[in-house]
Amino acid sequence: MSFPALVEPAAELTVDEVRRYSRHLIIPDVGMIGQKRLKNARVLMIGAGGLGSPGLLYLAAAGVGTIGIVEFDEVDESNLQRQVIHGQSDIGRPKAESARDSIAEINPLVNVIVHNERLDNDNVKQIFSGYDLIVDGTDNFATRYMVNDAAYFLEIPYVWGSIYRFDGQASVFAPSLAEDAPCYRCLYPEPPPPGMVPSCAEGGVLGVLCASIGSIQTNEAIKLLTGIGEPLVGKLMIYDALEMEYRKLKVRKDPNCALCGENPTVTDLIDYDSFCGAVSTEAADAAAGSTISVTALEGMLKQREAGARDFVLIDVREPNEYEINQIPGSVLIPKGEFLNGNALGQLPAVDSGTQVVLHCKSGVRSAECLAVLKRAGYDDAVHVGGGVVAWVDQIDPTQASY
Repeated sequence: MSFPALVEPAAELTVDEVRRYSRHLIIPDVGMIGQKRLKNARVLMIGAGGLGSPGLLYLAAAGVGTIGIVEFDEVDESNLQRQVIHGQSDIGRPKAESARDSIAEINPLVNVIVHNERLDNDNVKQIFSGYDLIVDGTDNFATRYMVNDAAYFLEIPYVWGSIYRFDGQASVFAPSLAEDAPCYRCLYPEPPPPGMVPSCAEGGVLGVLCASIGSIQTNEAIKLLTGIGEPLVGKLMIYDALEMEYRKLKVRKDPNCALCGENPTVTDLIDYDSFCGAVSTEAADAAAGSTISVTALEGMLKQREAGARDFVLIDVREPNEYEINQIPGSVLIPKGEFLNGNALGQLPAVDSGTQVVLHCKSGVRSAECLAVLKRAGYDDAVHVGGGVVAWVDQIDPTQASY
């Protein structure tokens, strides 16, 4: 299904703009009118990371007149594997400012508005207001649900994308454009259980996958702004990079949707962190009073080396993560072994007197494993808050981080 253009055309294109966008102008479906619409468009990109990087570059190159960037993070060396809008000299700079400067090199005719802040319930509606279209390049469920809900309340269509390892997804959510158009909650009524879906920081992502999904998002944005083609409204595009396979599934509007259904229960922004949960309630309860710092762990390791303390330090990350860096003296037992029960056979007996200490990358997975141990009777088991990230930052900065 096609939709009317989201944007009215600008009055004119300058001679410089005609030269710059000539390859668009000679496409019959775009032409002068389509390019004038792009010039007059205001698009907000949420995130200047993996998806935002190619999206911002191609939106700018296409001639979108005003581009907003919402991003609070700074450029880290680990970003450069996939976030192509940033360079080596940008490390330590705010991502939004780095992206703005890169856009200026691509197309100085574009007006860039920097929102160097974290999206939250207090600012999201104010930031979204005034934009014709939103492109969502976020990487966590809490923000995705907030973006969906705020866009719905403001009646702003948005293009969504998601990436993980070798897989990507993209869709357009625009209930304001058609009565039968679904929202993100129609596709995913509930977030996955805490810890079930690792983030890109924990599970990784193939760098070039960002370009594949980010370019699909930009393509959908151009179609919506200019009113050409059939956008992915009511459709989910799924991409498997390993099999080089694209699939398109139909997404129907859910009449029982909590947001856009017949009897909505979500009538304003909610507490999205609580709704999605970083860790399960059981893991949070297990970690309460059973979390130690990396400084405390360092002291414990020295005591163990001197024979004054007995404990086992278990790393619950994946084998490929263990190869990158590790806390000395740790033993690898991945989280999956705890969830299926096999890990219990590899640990000291509950009544052995040997304490079990768990750690992961940041403390989320180890908290989930700690809950398993508490259920099994390991009452004195603890986990390391901040995980190996905190260890490298505070104790051993000679090791690589990721």
